[in-house]
Amino acid sequence: MPQRTLRFRIRPDGRVEERVEGIEGEACLGLTERLESSLGSVERREATSEAYTNRTEQSQPLSVEHL
Repeated sequence: MPQRTLRFRIRPDGRVEERVEGIEGEACLGLTERLESSLGSVERREATSEAYTNRTEQSQPLSVEHL
């Protein structure tokens, strides 16, 4: 299981920057929803490359030839 990390930076003017790492797709939005509502209004969101990754597992039969 990959490591999941939330990073916060509190600016001198009181703004809070949040970065979510290790969570693919839009699952990060559900993870941070309650925290963001406690902090105040969200001014801007920037998606990372992980946000565009959809984790899909595909199974494929493996054929083995005996020589």
